Amino acid sequence: MAQAVVTASKLRLVFQVGMDDDGKPILKAKTFNNIQKSATPDQLLQAAQALIGLSNDTLSNIERVENADLLA
Repeated sequence: MAQAVVTASKLRLVFQVGMDDDGKPILKAKTFNNIQKSATPDQLLQAAQALIGLSNDTLSNIERVENADLLA
């Protein structure tokens, strides 16, 4: 059975920075690299909330992005 070994973890915050001419939201993302692979979802949410407070834009989404190697 194959296994996935996480090699990198990132925190990505997606903000709505405005609206286009068609009324669709314009999104901009900020990615923070080198997040500890062992960080829990609660810890990431706490960090994200602290960072969101530094922005004037509206938060759209908080994402955890992981890269993994697949081993057979």
